[in-house]
Amino acid sequence: MRIRQDLELISSWVEKNSRVLDLGCGDGSLLKMLKEQKNVSGYGIDYDVSQIKLSLDNKINVMQLDLNDGLNDFKNDTFDYVILAQSLQEIKNPEKVLKEMLRIGKEVIVSFPNMGHWNSRFQLFIGGRMPMTKELPYTWHDTPNIHLCTICDFENFCKKNNFKVARSSITSRSTIDNLMINILPNLFGQVALFRIQ
Repeated sequence: MRIRQDLELISSWVEKNSRVLDLGCGDGSLLKMLKEQKNVSGYGIDYDVSQIKLSLDNKINVMQLDLNDGLNDFKNDTFDYVILAQSLQEIKNPEKVLKEMLRIGKEVIVSFPNMGHWNSRFQLFIGGRMPMTKELPYTWHDTPNIHLCTICDFENFCKKNNFKVARSSITSRSTIDNLMINILPNLFGQVALFRIQ
């Protein structure tokens, strides 16, 4: 099974032998890869029982927790990295969760689907309907996504909250998009990744 492009990039940012907390870990594939390739230790957190079972099948230490309730169970600076991969848009209070992530981790890595991508804009403009993409495969009425944003939105959010962006990267599955990402990242990037300190 091929691992998502954003997870591969996140893995390249994580140092060997690190302590990692993966929020919204799903089936645990990121932590499994990090354990095998980088000898990391850590935990996954998810709320969905079926995903927790898959994580356990992948031999991942996982806890059931609703991120919207906060991360109060964790002490300051417990982890080297706290990761939130393509789950930011499902969080009720992203500002609160990111501040908590920065409290318990030395670095935070966030990835999210970019609603500013040309395909989403095109679907909304031409069809007059909420876009559905591979990254956001839900119709408007059954989606868990409550805070969709663009790359520009997230950059402004980081400035407003004085989050220091140490590194960022924009990815796309399309070769043409990848050629244009450096020129117009908000228009051609499908998934954005930010490393925050």
